[in-house]
Amino acid sequence: MRISTEEDRCVAAGHCVVAAPEVFDQREEDGVVVLLDPRPPAGARAAVEEAALLCPAAAIRLVSGP
Repeated sequence: MRISTEEDRCVAAGHCVVAAPEVFDQREEDGVVVLLDPRPPAGARAAVEEAALLCPAAAIRLVSGP
């Protein structure tokens, strides 16, 4: 699984950080999403999927495969 984020769409809600703090963070100055791990381990999949579903701006994209 690969993850990408669209910083220009992010509304700094922080739901991604709450759902998957090992994968997402927020910039201190404006709260915009920071992707910590674009290829997280398989064990993080459920948390990452939840983060994508919770994102009010749909700024998180998941791509299956390597």
